[in-house]
Amino acid sequence: MVNIAIDGPAGAGKSTIAKKLAKDLGYIYVDTGAMYRAMAYYFLKNGIAAEDEAAITKACPDVDVTIRYENGEQQVILNGENVNGVIRNEEVGNMASATSIYPVVRTKLVELQRQLAAKENVIMDGRDIGTVVLPDANVKIYLTASARVRAQRRFDELTAKGQECNLEEIEKDIIDRDYRDMHRETSPLKQAEDAVLLDSSELDINGVVAAMKKIIEEA
Repeated sequence: MVNIAIDGPAGAGKSTIAKKLAKDLGYIYVDTGAMYRAMAYYFLKNGIAAEDEAAITKACPDVDVTIRYENGEQQVILNGENVNGVIRNEEVGNMASATSIYPVVRTKLVELQRQLAAKENVIMDGRDIGTVVLPDANVKIYLTASARVRAQRRFDELTAKGQECNLEEIEKDIIDRDYRDMHRETSPLKQAEDAVLLDSSELDINGVVAAMKKIIEEA
């Protein structure tokens, strides 16, 4: 099996790029962020606070998150329910970032992610794929961009959907999330020693995909 690991901070475009790359190469795209978001959605739906580690630990065995493909589209399934339409908002994203610090949450999802990678050629993106989830991945890429560029992309995405938002607030959220992700005790966000660094600040989607294909070919 060929496993490609893409890591990087929030808003770097990992999911968009990984999906396109997987489609072009005929691989399965495993959206680990969506899996964490599905878990976070479960906690929110059940009134569990982000700081209540005991309640989160108790809830984890009741959560089953899987990814399947229907007509080439990824479907995120939480306890039998398709949650694609409800896990992409800021509230769920912030909850996912806050609860992914708990070892019990990570252990549960890493096990599910490794099972997928053992059976298929996969492209997986997240914060700790190359360092923790798939340390033996054939190719590792660390995708990043400046906080301002990432905030602008998110701002454009939200305003295109008709949502009111503030660029400065989004940038502050991104900087705060970077800090949390990089300084958490369990599996902090960092570039794997054998990962190739790719800064997408000056590149469009096609430019990043082309750069990644080159990295994969060279590997």
